[in-house]
Amino acid sequence: MTSAGNERLLLAGDVGGTKVDLAVVSTERGAREALATRRYASGDYVSLAEMVREFLREVALEVEAACVDVAGPVIRGEARLTNLPWEINEASLASALEVEKVWLLNDLVATANAIPLLRPEELHPVKDGQPVPGGTIAVLAPGTGLGEAFLTQEVGGYRAYASEGGHAAFAPTNDLELELLRELWDRFDHVSFERVASGVGIPNLYEFLRDRRGRPESKRLAVRLEKAQDRTRPILEAALDPAEPDPLAYATMVLFLQILGTEAANLALKMLATGGVYLAGGIAQALRGPLGTAPFLHAFTRAGRFSAMLELVPVQVVMGEVALLGAASEGLRLLRDHS
Repeated sequence: MTSAGNERLLLAGDVGGTKVDLAVVSTERGAREALATRRYASGDYVSLAEMVREFLREVALEVEAACVDVAGPVIRGEARLTNLPWEINEASLASALEVEKVWLLNDLVATANAIPLLRPEELHPVKDGQPVPGGTIAVLAPGTGLGEAFLTQEVGGYRAYASEGGHAAFAPTNDLELELLRELWDRFDHVSFERVASGVGIPNLYEFLRDRRGRPESKRLAVRLEKAQDRTRPILEAALDPAEPDPLAYATMVLFLQILGTEAANLALKMLATGGVYLAGGIAQALRGPLGTAPFLHAFTRAGRFSAMLELVPVQVVMGEVALLGAASEGLRLLRDHS
C-alpha cells in the first residue's frame, strides 16, 4: 500500500536506549495524524535500519524520507547513542532504507519542536504569565543530564535549536549553595548546573546535605540507595511520599527546586523567553506539584531589575512523551522544503 495523489510520506522515529517509537506521517494529514505507529525494543535489533525496514514491511507503506531523533548529540549528520551499540549516519541510513533523505535530530530538539503543537491537556501549568505571541520559547529538561533548547519564531512558524547550556558553570545564589559549590570543587574540575540540577545531580545534593550539613539519613532509605543503580528515583519517591516524606530526601528536593528555578530563570533571561519556559522529562513530570511552590517560583523570579519581566513569563511542564511528534513535525517541514 502506498499514498495517493500529492501526499508525501515521512518516517518519524524517536530512538532511546531501551525502546524506539516509529511512525509514518504525511504532508497532507500532518504530524498529529499518523498513518501507522509501532514501538520496538531497541535491544532486539542490530541496527536502526533493520528495525525500520521491518516496520515499513509490516505497515506496507513507502516513505521518501525519514526524520529521527536520538538521545545524544548530532554532529555533522552522525550520532552515537550512549546506551546502544548503534552508530547512526544520515547518508548511510538513507542508503540502507532507499529513501531520498534522512535527518537526525537531538531528542530535546525534537521535544522542543513539539511544543507549538501541544494541546492544553498535554501541559501542566506551574506558573501563570502573559506570553508574548511569537516570543522566544525556552525548554529545560532535567533528566539524566540537564538538556536545554530554545525556539524562535521564523517564517512559517517556530524553529528549535540545540544548546549545551546545562554544562555552563553553576553559580550559587546563597550561602548554602556556595558551600555546595565548594564541596563539589573538591570532586570535579568543572561544576556545571548539570551536576546539581539533573538526575545525576540529585544524589550530589543528597550526599552534601547528609555529609557536610549533618542531615540524618534514615536506615530505610539508606538500604534502598545501597541497592539502587539509579539513586535519584528512590530519593524523589521518598521526598514525595504522601504519608511520611523522608526529611533528608525532602530537603534534597527543595534544594534541587531552588537551583532548577535559578537555571530556568537564567535560560529565560539569556533567550529573552517571552513566549514561556517549558520543563520536559520524567523528573519535571514527577515534580509538577512541587514545582508550583515557593522554592522553584521564588528562585525563578528572583532576578533583581528583571524580576518584573520574569513575573510575566509562564512556566509549564510538558506531560508525556512528545519527541516523536516533534520529529514528525520537523521532518514534514524539511520534506516540504526538500526538492
